[in-house]
Amino acid sequence: MREKLVVVKVGGAVVEDEAQLAQLLKDFAAIPDKKVLVHGGGRRATKVAEALGIETRMVNGRRITDADMLSVVTMVYGGLVNKNVVARLQACGVNALGLTGADMDVIRSHRRPLKDGIDFGFVGDVDKVDGQMLSALISQGVTPVMAPLTHDGEGCLLNTNADTIASETAKALAQYYDVTLIYSFEKKGVLANPDDDNSLIPTITHQDFIQLKADGTISGGMIPKIENALAAIDAGVSKVIITLVTAIDGTQGTMIRE
Repeated sequence: MREKLVVVKVGGAVVEDEAQLAQLLKDFAAIPDKKVLVHGGGRRATKVAEALGIETRMVNGRRITDADMLSVVTMVYGGLVNKNVVARLQACGVNALGLTGADMDVIRSHRRPLKDGIDFGFVGDVDKVDGQMLSALISQGVTPVMAPLTHDGEGCLLNTNADTIASETAKALAQYYDVTLIYSFEKKGVLANPDDDNSLIPTITHQDFIQLKADGTISGGMIPKIENALAAIDAGVSKVIITLVTAIDGTQGTMIRE
């Protein structure tokens, strides 16, 4: 029987909220199994960019990353947010290590090609995650804290979606552990009505997803999140849950199934 491992992804909105972040880190520290934390930080990056006079451009919820914005997200994701989270976890008794994809070559990506005429700039789509290297760290009692930055192997950092990093990391580690992937954010899970917190959809399968997309129940940024979740299940991750940031015990939220 393989050891259990939990990958928790926490969004930028939670990182920005002191009370939610404090609770999340406390709950994460209390997870008895081996674990990995993946964080976003987009809202902080937008604020820092604004302070520096750098325009933020988004297309379908995705950040256009030119050279100036790449500098901002590198500072914010790999430095400010990542090291703050690492320090806070150390205070909770978790031996955390902050990583970008470039560190130890754990996540290699390629620059996203033009899509529908849109140049996303220095945005990376993941090619491979070194699950063996991460597993070696984890086996030594280290808890990786992963920032949403990868690299192309040719010296260039790339801004990479944190949901994707969480999914790809969970998939790579599923070769070594019994993996649960938890996407935590500010809602109870996937809601049938975004304005009604009690309209939780308890389970979503591939077939459900097709229908929920078609009728407009699921739209916007929730679409790639569920696509990443389903891809993880298909690749051998045991369990994927989308849930409230204060409910990362693996028993609440929307369960993603085959």
